[in-house]
Amino acid sequence: MDLVIARPEGLYCPPGDFYIDPWRAVERSVITHGHGDHARTGNSHYLAAEPGAGILRARLGQDINLQTLAYGETLKHQGVTLSFHPAGHVLGSAQVRLEYEGEVWVASGDYKVEPDGTCAPFEPVRCHTFITESTFGLPIYRWQPQAEIFAEINHWWRANQQQGKASVLFCYAFGKAQRILHGIDSTLGPIVAHGSVEPLNRVYRDAGIFIPPTLYAGDIKKNDPLLRQALILAPPSAGGSTWMRRFGDYSDAFASGWMRLRGPRRRRGVDRGFVLSDHADWPGLLWAIEQTGAERVMVTHGSVATLVRYLSDKGLNAQGFNTEYGDDEEAMPEPEPAP
Repeated sequence: MDLVIARPEGLYCPPGDFYIDPWRAVERSVITHGHGDHARTGNSHYLAAEPGAGILRARLGQDINLQTLAYGETLKHQGVTLSFHPAGHVLGSAQVRLEYEGEVWVASGDYKVEPDGTCAPFEPVRCHTFITESTFGLPIYRWQPQAEIFAEINHWWRANQQQGKASVLFCYAFGKAQRILHGIDSTLGPIVAHGSVEPLNRVYRDAGIFIPPTLYAGDIKKNDPLLRQALILAPPSAGGSTWMRRFGDYSDAFASGWMRLRGPRRRRGVDRGFVLSDHADWPGLLWAIEQTGAERVMVTHGSVATLVRYLSDKGLNAQGFNTEYGDDEEAMPEPEPAP
């Protein structure tokens, strides 16, 4: 019997009678991380890694029925031994290890393999079957070292300051924004955060992650001279909205793995694209899969067919899982219509 199967509600563990990151409301859910396509409201019980508790309560509600485990701590439920292991994606992200009658499966959730200082780094977990994401599962996706991207952002910010322009950087409010804040040179000038970003900054700070001081955009008057020296972090949905009018003359940019391709950059219509993703690139996916030692690989959301074909050619038992992941934080960005 497979330890995890696909059901209309989500990925289901039959012997344990629970779901991993379900997309329909269920009785018992095991959550890999707090992004909206993996952690949804309505479940009767949530089990997650302890470092992600603050994020889950901030996004799903303080009163959710949440149980947590430290990384590596085990819990036995109906004969299935569960544990969480760092995925390196965002704060609190985890791979789920399941062991039952000598069989070990690992569900990766979303992951990246380059440590960034804002969450526990990815740790390979040995298993018989590995369920992996493939958001950027094409050979074209190969990330530069993140230090180079942060240096590019710093340079763009300084150049805008010299021209008297505000620097508006669009990025996802949870994970990407905090990673940028942690990695850039915060001494260059004031940093302003959109209302969707600032509450999550507080959660990261409460978890002991260094996030430099930020100003809430709503507290700053329209065309304040401070803005011409500022870096402003905002979600993609703010682009083209009336919210942008407060900044006067500005240059805008988008930070996402999708900026690797010209098409998304053109559709966003921004001045700059910074290729920065919280998901593994093609070499990272292949490395992570190899490190598990798994002979069977189940591929979810992303370039499923390409990765399955590549792994099959390498002699692995690979197949795809149909899921509803991937429509939230790192979904292919589309421009927002002007009001």
